[in-house]
Amino acid sequence: MSGLCKLEMSAPASRAHLRDIVPEMRGARRATDEAVKTAALALARERYQGFGPTLLAEKLAELHGLVLSRETLRQWLLQADLWRSRQQRQAAVHQPRYRRDCLGELIQIDGSDHHWFEERGPACTLLVYIDDATGRLMELRFVDSESAFDYFHSTRRYLERYGKPVAFYSDKHSVFRINYKGAIDGTGLTQFGRALHDLNIDILYANSPQAKGRVERVNKTLQDRLVKELRLEGIDTLEAGNAYLPAFMERFNAKFAQAPANATDLHRPLTELDDLQEILSWQEARTVSNSLTLQYDRVVYLLEPTELAKGLRRNRVRVHDYPDGTVAIKYQGVDLPYRVEPADIASNKRLGAALQFAQDQQREHPVERSSCAPTRRG
Repeated sequence: MSGLCKLEMSAPASRAHLRDIVPEMRGARRATDEAVKTAALALARERYQGFGPTLLAEKLAELHGLVLSRETLRQWLLQADLWRSRQQRQAAVHQPRYRRDCLGELIQIDGSDHHWFEERGPACTLLVYIDDATGRLMELRFVDSESAFDYFHSTRRYLERYGKPVAFYSDKHSVFRINYKGAIDGTGLTQFGRALHDLNIDILYANSPQAKGRVERVNKTLQDRLVKELRLEGIDTLEAGNAYLPAFMERFNAKFAQAPANATDLHRPLTELDDLQEILSWQEARTVSNSLTLQYDRVVYLLEPTELAKGLRRNRVRVHDYPDGTVAIKYQGVDLPYRVEPADIASNKRLGAALQFAQDQQREHPVERSSCAPTRRG
């Protein structure tokens, strides 16, 4: 009885004591929680970037002695923008883009890197040109890798076969999009962009692979069908593959291409002003020294001391580097004769492409070269 009374009498005093110490305890707990949260988020940023709440909770407990619930970590990660919920992670919706109406209105171009010859040959790149309105393959060509010279070659074949389309549609590969190393004269154009500008052909850029979905889907189809056809034919080299592609394209288009919404062909014929040999070349400006020399691609060129050349000291001329490996130096469209000391000629990184181009040119459309543009590829 006395014990009970004693307990009842001490209870109010105990509650008063608790009221005094609880604020202090709560403040300490909040400080501890904030310190733990700061430590956990710092580890999440620095060491466990991309970890979800469940795995992060396991690692913090196992390696750092921080025992936290998955839900607590989930809330902290969301607040710190270090993790997204499943709903937030859902893929963005890409609205379908309707086909253009006419053949030649928009040509999607892309390079597809793949083991096209499987184990029989080296991996390489297939340049693909497809008409947006019809899904028709317009140009295919195997190359070692995507380069401006390879696109020059394939685009020339395209233009000579069909004429000039309204626009090309590409990704942001450095061949197509502004590339300071390849830009010329401060125009902000790559060499390929400059060539299309000279031909009055627009170039549009896709902001994502989905935006150029037609050529991406065709690439996947080709990586299945074309690979198997090459296997059946026993083809294992780029040269043999390129010889086979026209027949493959014809069968492919007969099966998959569709009629355009509008029968008008928007390709424009080439004119006398469309000098593809000149336009589809790598062009760079150089300054002529007082001794009538200039340097390009680690080679020193000595201009012949003609009256025109003598008047060009400290002036800018343009070097034209052609896909077949020849070089011309021009001033306002006039060829300037030159010579090169053999010891100055460096090995050229485009030897393979130049040899392939020369073989294709000889087979398809032989062209006489100017005597002032000697080959410097050995």
